Amino acid sequence: MRLYDTSSFLEKAMLGNIRHRFLFIGLLLLAPCINAALPAAIDGYALPSLAPMLERAMPAVVNISTRTEIQMREHPLMRDPLFRHFFGIPEQPSKRHRHSLGSGVIIDARRGYVLTNNHVIDKADEIMVTLQDGRQLNAKLVGTDPASDIAVIQIPTDHLTETPIADSDRLRVGDFVVAIGNPFGLGQTATSGIISALGRSGLGIEGYEDFIQTDASINPGNSGGALVNLRGELIGINTAILAPSGGNVGIGFAIPSNMAIKLKNSLVRHGEVRRGLLGVTVQDLTPELVRAFGLSRKHGAMISRVDAGSPAERAGLEPGDVIISVNGRRVKNSSALHNAIGLLQIGDRVRLEVIHDGQKHIRTAVIGKPSIPGLAGKSFHPALAGTVLSSTSRSQVDGILIAKVRTSSHAWRAGLRPGDIIVIANRYRVKNLDEFRAAIDLRSALMLNVQRGSEAFFVILR
Repeated sequence: MRLYDTSSFLEKAMLGNIRHRFLFIGLLLLAPCINAALPAAIDGYALPSLAPMLERAMPAVVNISTRTEIQMREHPLMRDPLFRHFFGIPEQPSKRHRHSLGSGVIIDARRGYVLTNNHVIDKADEIMVTLQDGRQLNAKLVGTDPASDIAVIQIPTDHLTETPIADSDRLRVGDFVVAIGNPFGLGQTATSGIISALGRSGLGIEGYEDFIQTDASINPGNSGGALVNLRGELIGINTAILAPSGGNVGIGFAIPSNMAIKLKNSLVRHGEVRRGLLGVTVQDLTPELVRAFGLSRKHGAMISRVDAGSPAERAGLEPGDVIISVNGRRVKNSSALHNAIGLLQIGDRVRLEVIHDGQKHIRTAVIGKPSIPGLAGKSFHPALAGTVLSSTSRSQVDGILIAKVRTSSHAWRAGLRPGDIIVIANRYRVKNLDEFRAAIDLRSALMLNVQRGSEAFFVILR
């Protein structure tokens, strides 16, 4: 059977002779009002259908359900059995379970890798994947990158279907797309639309943003699902919607496939995304800056500071330079530069096109390793392997700052995250690393009281 692409059929129908146009428009108007099925063809042209493509693409999209155990906060007196007995207070559960639903995409059937959003599986104790054929499989976390909201999980490799990957750099506004996912826990659902915009950033949704915007309906539960083209190839991972009224208004966002796959490769190889450092502070070009520096273009990111001893300084970059492309890709503004550098790994060579004193120059830099002050957590206790700890600054609560946590570590699975502050260790108040070390007994479990923003909770590491 010959398959016709939607756009070519519409073009032939609308640009053909007057009889074709009236026949096509008449069928569209009468379709809701008649009980008889539409004909299989109009003047020899088969009616377009996405069904053959969806039959190939949908088995690679999975439903993800998670269970997270949450420690309940309670007054210390409630932990005293005599106090509860005296006042007749019954025993209360100290933990509760939170469940969430989302979607994922099988991108490697041989290894069982599934791509999804970080917020779908964040802090989950159990991850269950349901395939289109109804099979339910336990998944394990491979790695996650909260800054870009990408995560990789792994399931048993038994008769899986993977989705082919398209080059998202070749997308154009107006391309037809289909979003596949699990909205509201209903099960697999497909919605269609077009690409409304490309390169959306500065939305404050994630740390690194280069979104595809689409009007294909994306709703809660679609997160982590597939955005595909009319060939059934993955072009993006559905991530967020703009919903001022609380519902879908036709503005959805997806992480481009090229960005997602590059992050996936790093997560599979290292268990984390090892972002490097260029060593510049940049800002958007304003009309005033364009006039002041005598620039002939309005796109790019202006360097306002170069860190001493950084890769940028070694490459010859200076304040006032304007970076207009990274590895041949045009830089629109400071957010675009932030995203481009954030996708590079430590040791990568980057080719920068800059405007210096009105002249175009090429600078080459090697992405460096960001310095994270602190000590390795495993030097304090084996259960803290994969963490970096430091004393907090004066502007923070006195305690031990968790500067870094590997997503593959036991500490991450226990619920510790970068930015958490340890204030109590084994019932001792700790204000610096020396006090923290003195409170630790290597022969026993480590009980920590952790502050995260305005919240606090206990974690036991064994």
